[in-house]
Amino acid sequence: MKLPPDVEFHEDIRLLVYRPRGSIDEPAINKVIGVIEGLEAETQEPFNRFSDTSETHEVELNFRYVIHVSLHRRLTHAGHAPVKSAILATDSTLIHYARLLALLTQGSSIKVQVFQDRNEAAGWLHVPVERLTQKA
Repeated sequence: MKLPPDVEFHEDIRLLVYRPRGSIDEPAINKVIGVIEGLEAETQEPFNRFSDTSETHEVELNFRYVIHVSLHRRLTHAGHAPVKSAILATDSTLIHYARLLALLTQGSSIKVQVFQDRNEAAGWLHVPVERLTQKA
């Protein structure tokens, strides 16, 4: 599967890294969800996710959309092996939406945690922090 420039997949540690830049909006989220669902279908093996929103400066989302996407992912991932999704967020709006996602996926096979520190996210995902840092 050809990945967009803001997505990396580290097959050796089963980790998808998403690094949006500039603006996060519905088309951007739909694109990354398509990539995740494509990889899930293609690999048939669980993998964790890391979203680094530190280079995002504008958020064009709303609660209705975030609730819809959260419930969609919860339902489409039902019956799959548990995965972790770490979200690095410092923008207050993104933190609120990420916490809503975490709340709406509670009790499902997708465990979402919001972080403001990359090292803490790496520890929770059990991966080297260098793998969460963008290459120069």
